[in-house]
Amino acid sequence: MSSFPENSSEGIYQTLKKEILDLELKPGQQLSENELCARFGVSRTPVRSVLQRLKSVGLVDVVPYKGTTVTLLSLDEIEQRIYMRVAIESMVLRDFIDMCTPILLEKVRYIIRKQAVLLQGEFSSTEFYILDSQLHEVWFNVTQKKLLWQTIQRAQVNYTRFRMLDIVAVQNYKEILKEHEELFEIIEQKRKDEVEPWVKKHMYGGIYRLGDRIHTDFKEYFLP
Repeated sequence: MSSFPENSSEGIYQTLKKEILDLELKPGQQLSENELCARFGVSRTPVRSVLQRLKSVGLVDVVPYKGTTVTLLSLDEIEQRIYMRVAIESMVLRDFIDMCTPILLEKVRYIIRKQAVLLQGEFSSTEFYILDSQLHEVWFNVTQKKLLWQTIQRAQVNYTRFRMLDIVAVQNYKEILKEHEELFEIIEQKRKDEVEPWVKKHMYGGIYRLGDRIHTDFKEYFLP
C-alpha cells in the first residue's frame, strides 16, 4: 500500500500503476479524466500529470482529443524480455550456486515455504507474485547484481503484466511452486548444468500455458 495520500499526485500515480500492473485496469481499457477526477476528488491538472507519468513508463497511451487508454501488450517485446532474462538469470544463478551458504539456502527455502503456505488458504494473485519476485531477487542481491535486477524490473512493464495474466488466467500457482521446489534441489545439489534449462522452462512457462489463448481469449490485450 502506498505511503502517500490517495489523492496526492504520487498517491494517484502509485494506485493506477499498481492497478495496471495487476490487470485490474486491462490492456486497451479507456481511462476517463472526468472519472479519475471524481474518483480521487482532484482537478484535471494532477490527473493529467499522472497520466503523462504513466505514459512515460509505457503503461498508457495519451492521444490528444481522443483520450487515454492502457497500453496493449507486445508479444514480440515480451519474448525478447524473456530471452534477456534467460541469459542474465542463468549466469546469476550459476554464480549464486558457487556462493550459496547453508544460511542462504535456508533463505531460499523459507520463501518457497511461504508460497506453499499461501496456497493453503485464501490469497490474492498479487501476494503470490510478490513472493515470486522476492525469490528471484535473492540471487541478484547475493551476487551483487542489484543494478541488473533494478534494470530488469524497470524495463519489463509488458512482461510483468503478462506474468500476471498467466497467473490469473491459468491459475498456475501449483506449477510455479513445483518449479521453485525443483530449483531449490538444483541449488542445494549444485547442479549448475541444469540451471539454464530450468530458467528457460520457468521463464517461457507463461507462453506455453496460455498457448492459443493469447490469440483467442486474450487477443484484444495484445498488439496485432
